[in-house]
Amino acid sequence: MAKILDQMRSNPANIRYQDLAKVCEHHFGPPRTSGGSHAVYKTPWPGDPRVNIQNDHGKAKPYQVRQVLAAIYKKEEDQ
Repeated sequence: MAKILDQMRSNPANIRYQDLAKVCEHHFGPPRTSGGSHAVYKTPWPGDPRVNIQNDHGKAKPYQVRQVLAAIYKKEEDQ
């Protein structure tokens, strides 16, 4: 997991969707919706940063990778 997080921090434009989903499930549990084009994960706070990812031909969207990193940071900060 730490290796994926390091890759996310160093190059958010080159992250596989499956790796991002794995990180999200580890930190936020299973997605509450995943039937459509987005997988939405529950966070313990309302609003931003949201954890909402979508598959872009096997890759994660870079702005969503940055949102996930911000959410992980906020979660760790709040604990």
